[in-house]
Amino acid sequence: MNVDLAAWMFPVLLMLIFIGVPVAFSLMAVAFVFGLLQFGDAAVVMFAHRVEEVSGSHILAALPLFVFMGAMLQRSGIAEGLFETIHSWTHRLPGGVAVGAIVLCILFAMSSGVVGATETVVGMLAVPAMLKHGYDKGLISGTICAGGSLGSIIPPSVLVVILATIADLGIGELFAAMLLPGLILAGFYILYIMAYCMLRPGAVQSTETVVDDRPLGERLVQTAWVLLPPVVLIVAVLGSIIFAIAVPTEAAAVGAIGSVLMAYGYGRLSYLVVKEAIMTTLSITAMVLTIVVGGLMFAGVFAAAGGLTALQQLLEQSQLGAWGTLTVILLVTFIAGFVLDLISIMLILVPLSLPIIKAYGFDPLWFSIALLIMMQTSMLTPPMAGAIFYFRAIAPPEITLRDMYRGVVPFIALHFVVLGLLIAFPSLALWLPKVLLGGN
Repeated sequence: MNVDLAAWMFPVLLMLIFIGVPVAFSLMAVAFVFGLLQFGDAAVVMFAHRVEEVSGSHILAALPLFVFMGAMLQRSGIAEGLFETIHSWTHRLPGGVAVGAIVLCILFAMSSGVVGATETVVGMLAVPAMLKHGYDKGLISGTICAGGSLGSIIPPSVLVVILATIADLGIGELFAAMLLPGLILAGFYILYIMAYCMLRPGAVQSTETVVDDRPLGERLVQTAWVLLPPVVLIVAVLGSIIFAIAVPTEAAAVGAIGSVLMAYGYGRLSYLVVKEAIMTTLSITAMVLTIVVGGLMFAGVFAAAGGLTALQQLLEQSQLGAWGTLTVILLVTFIAGFVLDLISIMLILVPLSLPIIKAYGFDPLWFSIALLIMMQTSMLTPPMAGAIFYFRAIAPPEITLRDMYRGVVPFIALHFVVLGLLIAFPSLALWLPKVLLGGN
C-alpha cells in the first residue's frame, strides 16, 4: 500500500473541481490515474466491478422510478393545483404564501426525493405570488432554498437510496428514521416564517386575500379532490417500504404508475407530458448514477491504497474521544459540502466514518440521520450553497445574491437547532423505526 500516493488524491480532486471539471469526471479521472499508478492494469478490473455493482444494485434501480414519479407531478401541472389549494387554507396565517410554499415542499419532497426538482417547481409557483404581496426578498429566498432542501431529509430522498447502499442499512429503516426529524425541521421553518411576519409587519406589504365564497363543505370536497390522491400515493409508496410490504424498486414502480394514473384522472395526461417526464428522469438519473460510479471508483482506489485505514488510525490516535471524533466527522462533512456534491460526500466519507462510529458505540442509523442534516445544512450555507445555485436559475432579477445569502442564515440556524435536538434526544431518529419495524 502507498499511503503517500493516496494522500494526494483529495488535493488533485479539489483542484480539478475548482478549475471547472464536472464532479463525476473529476472523480473518475483521479481514480483512473491513481489507480493505474498504484495497481497497474488490475485497476481496470476494479473499475469494471464498480460499474457492474452500480448497474446491478436493486436499491439504485428504484432511483429513476422515484424521479419519474416527481417529474410526472411536475410536468402534468398537478403541483400548481396543490399550491393553489394549500394557499386557500394558509392565506390567513402570517406569511401565508410562504407557509403554503413550505407545505408544498413537504408534499413534493415526498413525491420526488430530488432537491433541485422540489426547489425549482415550488419556486416557480410561489416566488411570483410572494413578490406580488411584497414579501421581504430575503424571506422569499430563504423559504424556497430551505424548503427545497427538504428533499434531502424527507423520504423518499434520492440521497437516502444511495446511502442505504453505501452504509448497508435497510432503506425502510432509513426512511422511518428520517421522517420525524425532517418534519420537525419543516415545522420549525413554518414557525420561523410566521414569527418573522408577526414581529416585522413590513415583511409583507399587502394583505393576502383569497376570495372563496363557497360553502365550507364544498371547499373541503375540492381540497380532498386535489390533496387525497397525492397523499394516498405517498403513503402507499413510503408505507410499503417502511413496513417491508414491498422492496424499494416495487414501491417506486407503484409510485411511477400511480403518478401516470393521477395525471390521467385529473385530465392532464398527454404525450408531451410523458415525454418531458421521461427526459427529465433520464437527465437526472444519468447525472446521479455517473457521480455514484465515479465516487465508488475514487473510494475504491483510496481505500485499497491504504488511505482509508490511515485516516481511521489518525482519528483513533488523536484521542478526541467519542464526541470529539463525531464532531470532527460532522465538521468535515459540513466543509466538504462547499466543494463537493452531497452524493460524492457520502461516497467518500461514509465508508471512512462508519467503522469509527460503530467502534465508539454510536448507532449507525442515528449517525446517518445526523450526517444527512449536516449535508443539508452545508447545501444551504454560502458561499458555495447548492440550494442557492438552484434558486438563482429561477429567481427574477430583483432578487439579488445578497438577498439569497441574507435569507438563508436563519434557516441554517434552525438546522443546528434540530441537529442539537437529535444529539440530545437520539430517539427522534430511532423511535419510529423501533415502533414500526420492531427494531431494538
